[in-house]
Amino acid sequence: MIKVTIYHNKLNDFVNSFKITGHADSGDYGKDIVCAAASVLSISTVNGLNEVAKLDPKVKSNDIDGGFMEVTIPNTENHDNMIASQAILHSFENGMIDISKSYAKYIKLNIIND
Repeated sequence: MIKVTIYHNKLNDFVNSFKITGHADSGDYGKDIVCAAASVLSISTVNGLNEVAKLDPKVKSNDIDGGFMEVTIPNTENHDNMIASQAILHSFENGMIDISKSYAKYIKLNIIND
């Protein structure tokens, strides 16, 4: 099962990090649509943070030992970059919500406000 945790700052509802672990095992290797959806969404989010929001998130990943990705969003004083990053991250969250509703047997989403 894929486990996704998205962390929000409870003061402003900003997403400040997310973590993905595990494998969906919903299909054969290379044909697992749940894994593909979660992977594309997470990689596109990191790319968007880099290219659109002009931020350099801290990314830790390890595909070999259990499908692991942890992304931490850096603080920025640039208002436009902050707004862009939150739009991208909330789109990521909405996508994960949709995937977790459609494929609850293979992906678990946890949203934490701290």
